[in-house]
Amino acid sequence: MRAADLLQFNLRLLLRQRFRTLMSLLAMAVGVAAVLLLTGLGEGARQFVLNEFSLLGNDVLIMLPGRKETTGGIPPLTGEGTRDITLDDVQALGQLPSVRRIAPLIVGNAQTHVGGRSRELLTLGTSALFFDLRDLGVRQGRMLPDIPLDRAASVCVLGAGARQELFAQQPALGQWLRIGDRRFRVIGILDDRGESLGMDMRNTILIPVASAQQIFNTRGMFRVFVQHQPGSSLERARQDILALMQERHGGEKDVTLITQDALLGAFDDVLRLLTLGVAAIAAISLLVAGILIMNITLISVSQRTREIGLLKALGASANTVRILFISEALQLALLGSLLGAITGYSLLALGHWFFPLLPFVVSSWALGAAWAIAILTATLFAWLPASRAAAMAPVLALHGQAR
Repeated sequence: MRAADLLQFNLRLLLRQRFRTLMSLLAMAVGVAAVLLLTGLGEGARQFVLNEFSLLGNDVLIMLPGRKETTGGIPPLTGEGTRDITLDDVQALGQLPSVRRIAPLIVGNAQTHVGGRSRELLTLGTSALFFDLRDLGVRQGRMLPDIPLDRAASVCVLGAGARQELFAQQPALGQWLRIGDRRFRVIGILDDRGESLGMDMRNTILIPVASAQQIFNTRGMFRVFVQHQPGSSLERARQDILALMQERHGGEKDVTLITQDALLGAFDDVLRLLTLGVAAIAAISLLVAGILIMNITLISVSQRTREIGLLKALGASANTVRILFISEALQLALLGSLLGAITGYSLLALGHWFFPLLPFVVSSWALGAAWAIAILTATLFAWLPASRAAAMAPVLALHGQAR
């Protein structure tokens, strides 16, 4: 039987059994769409996280209090230190020849009041250099002033969401607000950046680091961002920083330095495994679709017994009968995969329209794997009923008997 005749024969059969065909197509389409959708979500989350951390640049180190040695996995994000990293330490580090810029960071939640409005917001105490190191811009006003780190100032920069919550439609620049028991004047509004290093920058308030020390009654830094000099290697800067901190802390190695490459590598590995895991879970639905195709093919064989007998009586070989049923399953798999791919990409495009910051993308391997699994399961699960049809005796089959 020619390929064109086989295709035409199967299409007529599928159109004749509309409900059965629709159920098979739906099962296969759901499986392929699930693989693409979950893979796209996982890959989009991975790229989003990597893009956020890559904003630090390859020349920036993150220092945190506490010393933890790691032999694998994600580098430590928290430290357990016997001694705080103070502003004096930060100023001393800024004098190192291998250090270009340094920005301390204190993080805490503080109750913020404007008139009759009140909200607890994430408050960041830092310096003007933090804006450059974290690639932060202001859409209105200006950044924090470049003042000595140990000097408190009653100025602040609001995130876009915090500005809306506190001032609504009223102008915010130049207005006063109260954080805790201290008053601050709004001098700038951040660009709408969304998430940054796990912090929602839209709902934050940035103030000078010395002012944050007073509000939260703390001496220690939460993090310190250090950028090394272009002419110096990152490893040289790392060794200089560790040596100076050890000297200032009585010979103890009680700080941890994290490089961007270590963060990116660890998160990339974890998120890639997560993406593969959810894709494998979604692929199970394709196995369910294959089982459905096998059941439908078995029913089709039992209902077409006389047709099989007639084909064999006219000279069709067992291999021809087998190919007839397997090709029918393959057509269902291909059409269902195409429908699932269209649905999956449409849902991802819709998700990107609602959440433009997330890059919903599907790797070519995911699409290829989904199609390959769909075709493989359709072939494997249709083989048994197709072989059963091929083994029928022509005389018995003409009388409607399978054996």
